[in-house]
Amino acid sequence: MTQHVLFIVTNASVIGPHNRKTGVFFAEIAHPFEVLDKAGIAVEFASPAGGWTPYDAYDENDPAQKEFLESKAFRRLNHSRKLSEVDAADYDAILVPGGLGPMVDIQRNADVQRAVVRAWTTGKFVTAVCHGPCALLGVDLGDGKPFVRGKKLTSFSTKEEYDYAREDVPYELEDALRGEGAEYSSAANWQPHVVVDGRLITGQNPASAGQLGKELVAALKRAAVPA
Repeated sequence: MTQHVLFIVTNASVIGPHNRKTGVFFAEIAHPFEVLDKAGIAVEFASPAGGWTPYDAYDENDPAQKEFLESKAFRRLNHSRKLSEVDAADYDAILVPGGLGPMVDIQRNADVQRAVVRAWTTGKFVTAVCHGPCALLGVDLGDGKPFVRGKKLTSFSTKEEYDYAREDVPYELEDALRGEGAEYSSAANWQPHVVVDGRLITGQNPASAGQLGKELVAALKRAAVPA
């Protein structure tokens, strides 16, 4: 039986006081997609507003990015489903790619939070990379405690942000996750780092996106084996 993953992507094309161009960081959607697609796992796309999804940092010299840009999946991405009309429980996992865009319309978005809760409480995998873990902020499973409290995870680090977009983001993501009680860890700047904590899988930065996809494929394969 085919497994399905829902990518939850940003609709934001600018961020911050300087109107910096942004969107989903292209590698962070292309690399996990490549891994999932080769494993025979179906991918669908949803966004807070539905429809067009801007992207940032496309690298034409990266074969995975070039292939994704020319794919039917990319066309589907730009006709993304409206997240409020999607039930995350219909998928085996959700995946939130980064880029700065999520810090505009993914973080503390009620529909995104509902999707995280719905996926988690129905036994599905919750995954995110780079700035994507901002989707986890403010999530409450109904017990009044932050979803991330006591969970091992990673995201784009404060040290990385200092050299990248410190003046453009509304807050430091690492600090916000720590503030809600997450057991945060990171590697050196721009080095791959993926953390698996049960059904929660997070990646630190663009270099971690492919590995996050591989960890998710492995987890989905294990989940598909009858107990």
